[in-house]
Parts: sequence; structure tokens; C-alpha cells
Amino acid sequence: MSEFDIALSIALGIGLAAATGFRVFVPMLVVSAASYAGYLPLGDNFAWLATPAATIMLAIAAVVEVLAYYIPGVDNLLDTLATPAAFVAGTIVSAAVLTDLPPMLKWTTAVIAGGGIAGATQGVTALLRAKSTLFTGGIGNAGIATAELGSSLLMSILALAAPFIALLLVVAFFWLAIRLVRKLGKRAPAETPPPSTT
Repeated sequence: MSEFDIALSIALGIGLAAATGFRVFVPMLVVSAASYAGYLPLGDNFAWLATPAATIMLAIAAVVEVLAYYIPGVDNLLDTLATPAAFVAGTIVSAAVLTDLPPMLKWTTAVIAGGGIAGATQGVTALLRAKSTLFTGGIGNAGIATAELGSSLLMSILALAAPFIALLLVVAFFWLAIRLVRKLGKRAPAETPPPSTT
């Protein structure tokens, strides 16, 4: 396997992992459908993802997950469960597409890059939803849910079609997220009312 192929598979894994940070099951469904159709080769230990049963189960899970994020209150509850789930899903999809790598390198990359990026992405979206709930009473959460679904689909498909472009989008997302978190962090103390002197 050439260095370019290794870099390509790592970029693919990172793109898919970032997508699981937006929605856990949507990228796994895309991977399952693409591998079942013969478009995406998977590692031997992940052949189960390419089965019709896995595709059907992931499709059901994806639909339930997508719809649940439109239910007020449930969306915030799901965020507490989705962070560890995103880490696991990010690790799985990364490891599945990192074929022909030595096991130690494969799993180290999958856990650190895949799981880490998925968990960080989910953490950022959970923070945005919490702020939206606070400032809009949950009214703005449907817009965030729609944006997350679109981002998950776009990132999943782009990772398959153009992994390096997907990787650039991941970098851009985190750059914007860091700026947003810093802005929210600076604004929060300013909005705190001064202590009463009486």
C-alpha cells in the first residue's frame, strides 16, 4: 500500500468519523450501503457492515435518531448519550475503512483520530444545542437538528467521493467551532448581571 493510499484511507476515516459526530447512525448507514453495493472495500473484520441485515438495521436506527432530534427535550437528552456513542461509531467507521494497515497502527489511528474527532464534533454540536435551548427556549433546536443531518449526509458522501476535501472541511469546521466557542465564552460573563450592592 502506497503512502498516498494510506493518506487517502486516513482522510476517508476522519471524514466519516466527523460525520458520526453530527449523527451516529447516518454515516454508518452510508458506509453499509456503499460497501454492500461494492463501492467501498472494508476490512475483513467489518464484513458484517456490508450485509443486507446491517443496512436495514442501520436504516431503521438512522430514521429513529433523526426524528428523535426534532422532539423538544429528547434532543438534549440524546446529546448526553450521543457523545460516547459517537466516539464508538467514529472508531468503528474509521477502523472499517483503514484496510491494509498493521493492526496497531490501524486501531491507534481509529481510536485517536476517528473516535476523538467524532467525540469532539458531537461535543461542539451539543454545546450549540444547549445554547440554542437557553436563548430560544428550544425553538431554534429544529434548525440545528436539520443542519446536523445535512452536515452528516454531506460529510459522509463527500468522504467517499473526495476524502481530502472532506478532511479540509473537518479542519474548517473545527476552526469555526473554536472561534464560536471562544465568542460564546467571552459573551457569557458579560451577560451576567452585576451583583447587588444593597
